[in-house]
Amino acid sequence: MDKIKILVVDDESRMRKLVRDFLVKKDYQVVEAADGREAMDIFYEQGDISLVILDVMMPKMDGKEVLKEIRETSKVPVIMLTAKSDERDELGGFELGADEYISKPFSPKILVARVEALLRRSNLLSEEEKIEAGGIVLDKAAHRVMVDGSEIELSFKEFELLSYFMENQGIALSREKILNHVWNYDYFGDARTIDTHVKKLRSKMGSKGDLIKTIWGMGYKFEA
Repeated sequence: MDKIKILVVDDESRMRKLVRDFLVKKDYQVVEAADGREAMDIFYEQGDISLVILDVMMPKMDGKEVLKEIRETSKVPVIMLTAKSDERDELGGFELGADEYISKPFSPKILVARVEALLRRSNLLSEEEKIEAGGIVLDKAAHRVMVDGSEIELSFKEFELLSYFMENQGIALSREKILNHVWNYDYFGDARTIDTHVKKLRSKMGSKGDLIKTIWGMGYKFEA
């Protein structure tokens, strides 16, 4: 079986080496890029990248530009690395389709744990698992969502969020539970991370977005 290939993009060679060494220990194949343009060249040429670890601040083409271009053609999981701790910066990255946001300095072990969590969800899916409710059909194997017969395009995190909601129909889910399940780690940011994703998800679902109910002061509930 071929090794899972991860693209690490950072203009600092020491940072790339640090991340690469920890990933290689876990038996991943790592390819590197020193700037955004090089990253996109590799992404298009190789075509089998399973996950991207992407620095925000880079010359020639910054991380957000790279993410925006990737999302035009691919749903590959993307982890953003940033020296900024500005909350607006994180929310902006999530709006563009980032799956994780990690501020420097960070623990390489935590980074690897998040990499593995994302890969686990994107690769170990049941071949025939479908969830249907209220005119929505969610196909985990194909990573597709149909609303009243029409397919809608969701980011990786939006798909995971809708899947979690539909698997727990009628159950009130706190923001803490949602973060721990969908993000798979204890998130120490604030709840607007979830609220941002839910807002975008509802918008893409059209009138069916109303099936995701807000429970004020607690979280959300999916009710078909």
